Amino acid sequence: MPRSVLKPHASLFAAGLRVCDPLLSVAAGAFAYRGYLGSFDPPEQYLLFLAVGALGIAAVFPMFRLYEPQRGAGLAEELRRLVIAWLLIAALVGGAIFATKTGIGFSRVWVTAWLLGGFLATTLLRISVRLGLRMLRRRGLNQRHVAIVGAGSLGHRVADRLALAPWAGLRVHAFYDDAPATNPVSRVPVHPIESRLALDVAAGSVDQVWIALPLRADARIREVLTMMRDFPVEVRFVPDIYGFHLLNHSVTEVAGLPVISLTETPMAGVNRIVKAIEDYTLATLFLVVVSPVMVLIAVGVKLSSPGPVFYRQQRVTWNGENFEMLKFRTMPIDAEARSGPVWSTQGERRATPFGAFLRRTSLDELPQFINVLAGEMSLVGPRPERPEFVEQFRQRIPGYMQKHLVKAGISGWAQVNDLRGDSDLEQRIEYDLYYIDHWSVWFDLRILVLTLWHILKSHNAR
Repeated sequence: MPRSVLKPHASLFAAGLRVCDPLLSVAAGAFAYRGYLGSFDPPEQYLLFLAVGALGIAAVFPMFRLYEPQRGAGLAEELRRLVIAWLLIAALVGGAIFATKTGIGFSRVWVTAWLLGGFLATTLLRISVRLGLRMLRRRGLNQRHVAIVGAGSLGHRVADRLALAPWAGLRVHAFYDDAPATNPVSRVPVHPIESRLALDVAAGSVDQVWIALPLRADARIREVLTMMRDFPVEVRFVPDIYGFHLLNHSVTEVAGLPVISLTETPMAGVNRIVKAIEDYTLATLFLVVVSPVMVLIAVGVKLSSPGPVFYRQQRVTWNGENFEMLKFRTMPIDAEARSGPVWSTQGERRATPFGAFLRRTSLDELPQFINVLAGEMSLVGPRPERPEFVEQFRQRIPGYMQKHLVKAGISGWAQVNDLRGDSDLEQRIEYDLYYIDHWSVWFDLRILVLTLWHILKSHNAR
C-alpha cells in the first residue's frame, strides 16, 4: 500500500502558499500597471503600495485559515473564506487611503484591477493545487490512512462516505471494535481495540483515528482518547447524529465550548448581508422595469370589480413573524365573508375574469416586490402561508416550522418544481428545507431564472 508522498512536506507546502499569495498580488499589481498605465516601471508610491499590500495578505490570510490543511473540505468553503479575506483587504486599503489622504496619488482603476487580479490569481492557485492533489490522490499518492474505532452502522457509514470521495485522500486502514466478529461482510478488516489499535498507530500504519462510537459509549470513548495520548496522531470524533433531522448544521464555539448546531438559519453574518444586497438590488431594478405594467394592472383591477387595487393579507415569514403581504386583488371584496379563510383549490371559481388571468400568469404577485423592499420578504424563499393555516400545518407536517428559518419568498425551490397552490404540502416542505440547507446566491439566481420559465408551465398556480 503506497504511503503518503507529500506528508513529510506538508508544512513546507503551506509555507509555499504563504509565499506565493503575496507574490501573486505583487504580480497582479505590476500587470495591472502595465495594462492600464503602459509600463512595468511604476513610481515609488506604487511599489510601496504593493509591498504594504503583500504584507497585509501575509497577515490577513492566516486569520481565515487559508493555510490550514484543506483535505476533505469543499472548494466552495475555501473560496468563501478567500473572498471574505480579500473584502477585508479591500476595506483596509480603502480606509488607509482615506485616512492618509493619498487617494490622489493612485489610479482608482489600477487599485480595483489590483484587487480583482490578486483575487483571481490566488483563486486560480488554489484551484490548481486542488486539481493537482486530486490527481495524485486518485493514483494512490498523498493518502492519509484512517483507523475507524467502531464497526457498527455509524462506522460503516463513515467508511462508505470516504470511499465515495477518493479525492480527499483518506483511506480506511481498518475498523477497530470490541466485538470484531460483528462485521462479516466488510472488505475492510476488523481488529480488536485493546490488542491492535495502539500497535498499529505505533507502527506508523495509521495517520488518523476516527472515533465512530454511539453517544452512549462515552466511557469507551474516553478510554480510546486516553490510549491515543501517547502517540502523535490526529484523533477525530464523528458524532452519532445522523439519525436526527439536520438542517444547515455546523460546529461552532460558544464561550469556549464546542457546540454542534443541528438546525440553524443560513442567513447569518456575511450571508445575511449578501442576501439583503441581492434582494434590494434586484427588487429595485425589477420594479423600475415593470412599473408601467403594474399601473395598467391597477387600472384593470379597478375596472373589473369595485374595491381596492391591492389585497392585503396576513402571512408568516422569518422567525414566525406576521406581516401584511400585498397582491393585486383578484376576487370580489366579499369572497371570504361567509367561508372565512379557505385554502385555494384547483378549478375554483372565486376570482373575477381579470383576476383569473392575473393568477394564471402570476402577475397578481408583482406587488410583493414592495414587501421585499420593506424587508418583509425575499425574492427567493419558502412561500408564506396565512397564520390560520400555519397553526394547522405545524401539527401534522414534520419540520413545517423550520421553513421560517429564512424570510418568505416571492418564488422558491418548491414553486419552480411545480409545487404550488393545491399541491402536496409535505413534498413542498421537503423542497423548502432543501433550499434552506443548500442556500447560495447562485441557487437563488437559478431559481429566479427558472421562475420566469415556470410561470407559464405551472399546473397549480394559485
